[in-house]
Amino acid sequence: MALLSSDTALLIIDVQNDFCPPHHDKDGSISEPGALAVADANEILSPINRLSALCEKQGVPVIATQDWHPRNHCSFSSTHAAPGEEQGIWPDHCVQGTKGADFHPELNLNPIRLIVRKGFRPYLDSYSAFFENDRCTPTGLEFYLKGLGVSKILVTGLATDYCVKYSALDARRLGFEVMIVSDAVRGVDYPAGSLHKALVELEAAGVSFIDSAKII
Repeated sequence: MALLSSDTALLIIDVQNDFCPPHHDKDGSISEPGALAVADANEILSPINRLSALCEKQGVPVIATQDWHPRNHCSFSSTHAAPGEEQGIWPDHCVQGTKGADFHPELNLNPIRLIVRKGFRPYLDSYSAFFENDRCTPTGLEFYLKGLGVSKILVTGLATDYCVKYSALDARRLGFEVMIVSDAVRGVDYPAGSLHKALVELEAAGVSFIDSAKII
C-alpha cells in the first residue's frame, strides 16, 4: 500500500471529550473524565495530529466522525435501548451540543475536510463511520470517498473494539483497503476480551496495522 498517495484518506474516529480521560481544556483547567473515557486515549492525539498535518500538506483528505446523540438516545442507560444485538446500553454520552460531544481540545481540526455526525437518530445507534447499526442506513461517507477516488483508508481514533472496528470492517466490506494506525487508536476492552476479539475479527477481514512512524 503506497501510503499517503492521491487515493488515500485519513479517518479520525470519535476523538471526543466523553471518550477521553481528564485533560487540559483550552482555558488551562483540567477536565472531568469523559462519560465513557478510554484509558490512555489522550496519547493518540500526537500521532493523529502529525498524520493529519502531513495529509493536509500532501492533499490527502482527512475525515473525522463525531457521535452526536439526542438526549433520549436508545443506547443511553437513562432510556430504554432499542431491540437488536448491535444496540448496546451505555452511560449517557456525546449529547448534541454539550462539551462531552466536542472534539478533544488538542485535536487539530484545521486539516479536517469533512465531519460525519452519527447516532443522531433517537431510535438507532451508530458505531461505524459508514452505516448506522441497522447495517443498511448509510452515513454518506462511502460515496464521498469514492467520489474523491479514494480506495485506501488509514483509520485512527476511538475505540478499537467498537467504532474503529466497525468502521474498518465496513470499509473492507465496501471494497476499501484498510490500515489501522496502531499507536493512534485505543480500545476500551468492555466487556473483558472484546479488544482481543476485535483484533482477531479485523485481521480475518484483511485489515492491517501500521505504526504512525512508518508513515511519517
